[in-house]
Amino acid sequence: MAVTLTSRERSFLKARAHSLEPTVLVGHDGLTGPVMLEIERALTAHELIKIRAGGDDRHARKALFEEIATRTGAAPVQQVGKVLVLWRPRPIEE
Repeated sequence: MAVTLTSRERSFLKARAHSLEPTVLVGHDGLTGPVMLEIERALTAHELIKIRAGGDDRHARKALFEEIATRTGAAPVQQVGKVLVLWRPRPIEE
């Protein structure tokens, strides 16, 4: 299930993400299984992460970021150039 954010929540998360370094780098091989696994691990551990994608094609990068958000169920907080900020709450442990 996709997470949605209000504008206030988005602003708060943008401020928190400002000082973060990219946690995951998507290289020329694209969105491989190990890359998706690392994104999942990072979201579970940190909730708020930055992902950097290579390449100069804006449309391909936008599609890549949308696919990552859809597959992880995370909310895209912000995209600036080649960097995407994602947020997903930690799963509730029972």
